[in-house]
Amino acid sequence: MRQAADLDVAGRTVLVRSDFNVPLAGTAITDDGRIRAGLPTLTGRLGRGARVLVCAHLGRPAGDGYAARAAGGPSLAPVAARLGELLGQPVPLAADVAGESARATAAALTAGQAAMLENVRFEPAETSKDDAVRGALAARLAALADLYVGDGFGALHRKHASVYDVPGLLPHAAGQLVTAELAVLSQLTTGPARPYVVVLGGAKVSDKLGVIGNLVHIADRLLICGGMAYTFLAARGHEGSHLGADAAAEVIAGPDIPPGRMGLDIGPATRDLFARKLADAKTVFWNGPPGVFEFPAFAAGTLAVAEAISHVAGLTVVGGGDSAAAVRHLGLPADAFTHISTGGGASLEYLEGRDLPGLLALEAGP
Repeated sequence: MRQAADLDVAGRTVLVRSDFNVPLAGTAITDDGRIRAGLPTLTGRLGRGARVLVCAHLGRPAGDGYAARAAGGPSLAPVAARLGELLGQPVPLAADVAGESARATAAALTAGQAAMLENVRFEPAETSKDDAVRGALAARLAALADLYVGDGFGALHRKHASVYDVPGLLPHAAGQLVTAELAVLSQLTTGPARPYVVVLGGAKVSDKLGVIGNLVHIADRLLICGGMAYTFLAARGHEGSHLGADAAAEVIAGPDIPPGRMGLDIGPATRDLFARKLADAKTVFWNGPPGVFEFPAFAAGTLAVAEAISHVAGLTVVGGGDSAAAVRHLGLPADAFTHISTGGGASLEYLEGRDLPGLLALEAGP
């Protein structure tokens, strides 16, 4: 797979597919971790005299994406503003994805300057199941640039126009973030140092059944917590309470959660058990928080697990998504972990052994 550094970018327009799908409170970015993670690829191309056109998505606009934007949908305007602050230069935002404004924005770029296309998911064709429909959008995107760099690791598991189809239309390469993510994740599936401990939490057990089936044959210990664990209890007829910052917290000996209550965190005994199971680990992969860490009353379990992993003397990988957000939300230093991934779903599918469409596209010629 060709690397971004292998491309001759001086004086050429490079379309960089980034993953800047950041959380927002209104129009304020609450965690810019994904933007910061994508900076090396952008600054590297800009420093070599490229005209950089950033393509990214934000949220999941429903139906006609432009109508969603008109109704206050998720414009990339806050992302462009923050990226400009981090790059130290204004980053103009096109008013569309691959239309007249995008063409004018791309044409106005000079060497060493960056601009951004509007939320690519405003175009319904981006996520279409129809190859021809996606291909038409891909052709319009490709016409804006001379080269393509795929750096949106968190979107590589999507067969989307900007991820899967555009690389086939332009000389392309993998960005530094994608390269770094793959280098770390490959260590988790190829001869990991042992004991190898996997911690899986979060709310959706269905999203992780495949990775459980694969890692159960590789990992030495598999610790399941959070909403995943409670799914099994719910299947046995247990009930829960409402979810909210004002919900009363009570430690239950378990596994029988009383009617009218809901499991929102792991208790002291489970925290101690997990800490013991992690104490001698040499490799750890963690995806999904044990509790609703956004609410102080239910954050102790996530903090305890994160701290236990941070003390491991070996490879420690935080598998993106809510786990990465939890690390930052709880104020833990990023350098306490070997690697904090930007792509939760992509990480899981890679560890499950599935082909990632975007990765296949980057590996193919030209």
